[in-house]
Formats: sequence, C-alpha cells, structure tokens
Amino acid sequence: MEPERLRRRLSSAFRLRGFVLRPDALKYLTEAFQSTSEGELDDIIDNVIDAVEKQPLSSNMIEQPLVEAAVQECSRAPDEAIENVFNIIGAFDIPRFIYNSERKKFLPLSMTDLPGPSLFGSARDKAELYRERYSILQQRTHRHELFTPSPVAAHPDDSKSKFQLKTIESLLGNTAKVGEVIVLGMITQLKEGKFFLEDPTGVVQLDLSKAQFHNGLYTESCFVLAEGWYEDEVFHVNAFGFPPTEPSATTRAFYGNINFFGGPSSSSVKASAKLKQLEEENEDAMFVFVSDVWLDQAEVLEKLHMMFSGYSSAPPTCFFFCGNFSSAPYGKNQIQSLKGSLKALADIICEHPSIHKSSRFVFVPGPEDPGPGSILPRPPLAENITQEFRQLVPFSVFTTNPCRIQYCTQEIIIFREDLINKMCRNCVRFPSSNMDIPSHFVKTILSQGHLTPLPLYVSPVFWAWDYSLRIYPLPDLLVTADKHDPFSVTNSECLCINPGSFPRSGFSFKVYYPSNKTVEDSKLQEL
Repeated sequence: MEPERLRRRLSSAFRLRGFVLRPDALKYLTEAFQSTSEGELDDIIDNVIDAVEKQPLSSNMIEQPLVEAAVQECSRAPDEAIENVFNIIGAFDIPRFIYNSERKKFLPLSMTDLPGPSLFGSARDKAELYRERYSILQQRTHRHELFTPSPVAAHPDDSKSKFQLKTIESLLGNTAKVGEVIVLGMITQLKEGKFFLEDPTGVVQLDLSKAQFHNGLYTESCFVLAEGWYEDEVFHVNAFGFPPTEPSATTRAFYGNINFFGGPSSSSVKASAKLKQLEEENEDAMFVFVSDVWLDQAEVLEKLHMMFSGYSSAPPTCFFFCGNFSSAPYGKNQIQSLKGSLKALADIICEHPSIHKSSRFVFVPGPEDPGPGSILPRPPLAENITQEFRQLVPFSVFTTNPCRIQYCTQEIIIFREDLINKMCRNCVRFPSSNMDIPSHFVKTILSQGHLTPLPLYVSPVFWAWDYSLRIYPLPDLLVTADKHDPFSVTNSECLCINPGSFPRSGFSFKVYYPSNKTVEDSKLQEL
C-alpha cells in the first residue's frame, strides 16, 4: 500500500479510539506495515491499538516506544505463553502500583513522582506505607454494596440500608453529639493504655468500654470499620468490624488485566486461555509444602528420605521447603553446619534419580535462619551457603521470604513467619467467639490485604518495600507457614493453608493439586 494512504488509515484508526499518533510513532508503524496485505491490515491495526490500551498511558499522545512494545506483543508467537507456566517471583522483584484516587486507577511507580524503593527508607516512605494501605482498603470498602450510594431513583427503603463512611476530620469539627457514624481508620495507642483511631485526616480518642468485636484478631496498626457516636472529642465505639474482603475476580473486573502479581507476563496470567487449558490438562501437577525443615536433625533427614522414596514413582512438580533450616539457630558454627546439612539433603535427593531429574526445589528462609535480622521482606540464604547444593541439585531456587509463585493462571504466596502467636499476643481484645483461631487469623489478614497487620516494633518491615507484603488482589493459594497446628481455611475464594511445623506436628505437611485446587493433609507415619 502507498505510504501516504497507509499513514492516513493509521491516523484515523487511532483517532477513532481517542489516540493521537506522534510523527515518529506514525513513521515507525508505516514502515512496519508497509508489506501487509489490505485484507489483514484492519485486524492488525485493531490488535496493535488493543495492545497500546493495555499499557500504562499518561496521555492520549502515543509515542514511538509505546507502539514498538505493542507491535512486539502482537508479533509474539503464541507458544511463548508456555514460558510463563512456572515462575518464582522474589519479594524484591514484585511490581509496585499506587492507587490514584482522582483517576480511580492503579498506576505503576514509573508514572508517579515517588522515588524507587531503597532499603534505607526515608520518613516519607514510612508515612506512605500506612497511607497506601489505607487508600487500598478505602477504595475496596467504597465499592462494597453496603457502602455504595443508591441511585436517585432507587426504592426509598434501599437507601436506608446503605452505610456512609465518614472521615475523622468530619467528626473533629463538631461541637454537638454526632450519632451513628462509621469510620475507616487504624487502631493506634498514642498514649499508654489509651487507644486512638487514625486516618489521613486526623486522630480521635476511642472509648472501647461498650465495643463489640466482630470475628477477627484486632491488633494495633490494623484498619477497622468503627461504628459508634462522637461526643466531647471522644469516639464511643459500639462495634468493630474489618473492611469487607473481595474475591480476586471482583477486583480484576474493576482494574482489568494489570499484572499486580509480578513475573514475566505483561498482563495478568488470569486472562490466558492457553495457560488455563494447560493447568486443567496437567492433572499430575502437585506441590508439596514442608515447614521447619530442621536439616541438622537426623530424624528429619530420615523422614525426608522416606518422603522421597514414596514420591519417586510419581515425582511432584515442586517441593517447597520453608525454614528454619536448623533446630538450634545461632552460634558461631551455624553457617558451617547449615552448609553440611544442605549437602546431606542434596545427597538424599541424588539417591532418587526420578525426583532429582523431574522435581524443582524452592527454599524459603525462616525467621531464625542466617540473614539480616528479622526485618521483612527477607533476602534468600546467602550464595556462599547454598553454592554446593545448587551445583548438586540444579533445579533448586533459594528465594525471599515472602515469595510468590505463578503456576499457569494460579497465583500462590508463601510466607514463613510465626504470625498467629504474635497476633494473638498483640490483640486489643482476644476473640471470645467460638470460631477457631485459624479462621479469625485468615479473615484478619485477607481483609487487611497485608501479610503483617502489626505495629512495626512487633513485626519490622523495610518501609519502602512494604508493598511486597500486600495480598491484593487475593491469590488463589496463600501458604502461611507457621509453628501453629496445621490448618486449611477458605475465605473469599482464597485458600489459606498452614503446613505446620514438620518436626513438631508429627511430620505433617500439605500437598496441593493445582488442576482442581484441592489440598491434601499428609503425615509421615512410623513404619
């Protein structure tokens, strides 16, 4: 086709979709489509514009780099989806998105004025940490049917059942009593023995003497919906509840195919029909989760030998071993003994050729493994410790804590921390209902959208990397490896499991089957 005519067609096609092509982008597309036949041209242009729309755009002016990326995505062979079947994403590789309340969209860090994250965070990072947690929960709560304003023409009875969220600022400006309000805020203890509710607009003192607590573990620094009345600069709480959770599918219906999770895919893997088909067809896929793998204990190594022998006829896709990797962590010989223990494990794996050849091994460090203290996220075990093991077992990965696993269209988060005990100890009021503690725990972290909704002095976090502990949108599987008894709880279409401490729970572990999203409780019995 003549270049001039092709240019006109490209310009008008982009204009119809509300975009303006810059001259350099137009020139690039004209050269790229010069040899394309007339019949195929319209479809190809539509595909390119679709790919442009998926990218984060700051304006409707389309630059050359954007169209280059779009053309590349469209010309990618369909088989490349196969590369994205299994990916391990470390905490420091997770993309950061910031919620923009004006545009009601999540924007990548590159489109904001915020600096890139650093381990030595600034004061601004610490403030942003809570502000971002708040804005994510606020937009999620506002969208919930109980808080959505009714259309004008709705039935008058409907509008009465809707709640309206107030800010603390709107309470502080009142001299008279304000009755029956609901506020979203964070519980803090600014003075010893006195609790306050905090949001970006202000702080108000709480009176909890008559407060009823709904299900969950209410700790300091967690966000709550507080219902009550305000008088004389005190907010008298009648009831505390958590912000409502929402299934991952609901979140994606609002925000499209943004890849919040991380990994090589440019858009969310949930949208890939090819990966979905692979996931359903591969019924033999199986993930084994084991926590507290004390490699310095002879009995633990014996049990692992027994486990590998049992699985050698049908090797699992992947073994996930969570720390601590020593039963007596600390001491001047810890690193040397850990190297020796890993070598012993590698020897056991090599004794089972089918597992050595077919299974992957992922190691997530525990809170007492060698590393830079207890601050989250934790980097992987040091390379000098794991070098020999990686040479003997090439399909092994030593990753961060927490870490993310993408398998076909499924998203899995693994977190090794003794969190239940910490949260129970730091409760404002211990739950009195008859629901079991794991259910309270799961409800709490899913509604908070964060793995550690605790004060920073209880569970320290690198301020600028706090976003790597987010669980929003919800994953398909959340593995919280904890020394608490094993459990499996489903909430908001998210399956949460705890494999339990391997040596302390009679050598129990969990097996997950991704094709039908089921979990099997397993235990190694004495022979």
